Amino acid sequence: MDDTTYEVALVGAGPIGIEMAVALHRRGVQYIHFESGQIGEAIARFPPQTPFFSSPERIQIAGVPLQTDDQTKATREEYLTYLRCVVQQFNLPLRLFERVEDISRDGAGIFDVTTRTDRGTTTTRARNLILATGNMQIPRALGVPGEDLPHVSHWFGEAHTYFRRKVLIVGAKNSAVEAALRCYRAGADVTLLHRRDEIHERVKYWLRPEMLSLIKAGKIGWLPRRCVSKIEPGRVETVPADDDGNACMNGPREWVDADAVLALTGYEQDSSLFERLGIELIGESRHPKHCRRTMKTDVPGIYVIGTGAAGSEKSVKVFIETSHVHIDRVMASLTGEAPPLDAESDPVYTLPES
Repeated sequence: MDDTTYEVALVGAGPIGIEMAVALHRRGVQYIHFESGQIGEAIARFPPQTPFFSSPERIQIAGVPLQTDDQTKATREEYLTYLRCVVQQFNLPLRLFERVEDISRDGAGIFDVTTRTDRGTTTTRARNLILATGNMQIPRALGVPGEDLPHVSHWFGEAHTYFRRKVLIVGAKNSAVEAALRCYRAGADVTLLHRRDEIHERVKYWLRPEMLSLIKAGKIGWLPRRCVSKIEPGRVETVPADDDGNACMNGPREWVDADAVLALTGYEQDSSLFERLGIELIGESRHPKHCRRTMKTDVPGIYVIGTGAAGSEKSVKVFIETSHVHIDRVMASLTGEAPPLDAESDPVYTLPES
């Protein structure tokens, strides 16, 4: 057990978690920082060379400029390099690949944070917790037989894997459309299946026209208003979708040949830590209850920042650039200062880049 009692235990080292660490570092707050994987873990799961939707200015952190090779939007690789450079620039202490297993509280209100690595468990004490755990940990399951077969994946990696293969991609938002385009250009026979009539309107504005053009030309297969009902080796059973996008299991069944299935239907938050801490989860998104002015949850001493504050979003409104404001709100609360003047509102971006 670490005998030090830290002022803050910070959990999560995505962009906003790292930005929070820089703020604590600059103010001389004694803190300890845990991350269950590597920094930027969710971004590292992006396919190679994926460009961000947002401009560099909006996703830079801690006042450190984000430069790209071609002065356009940052790619996955450029942004991961940037995050590493920020950590190195401020020499931030990080406990990587150390997962929070349990958190309890003693009679004096001090948190005991139990973490695990491949070497065993450690308990660390802290007066406050800041949770920057994100909201894309768990793939949104189809819930159909065969979903666990080896040729089915909820993550898209290298398009090269699908060369000369029949690929069924389930979904029609950004990840599905981008995967479909990449697989098609890598020589795959691609079909896109979606429970609605149209490609989602918020697909990146430079991808949607390409997809619609390829569908119209018959180069990418398009199965609208269909749902997956069963997956077998080499083929997928589908049924019609109703007006709400739900599967009509009594409707006519059609089979689609598929050597590989990419179920890119979105991701959900792992809320188990919030539940164990007794934080109230609200609404369909099950977002942690918190005060917008301070980012404090309904459990004293616990804050939530970044996309983790939004729960499992279906229509994304909280992302990197709208979360920078969380840092100042938490710092003001920790230091007893007045909340920022804009603490009741979040940035609103209306341009198509965000």
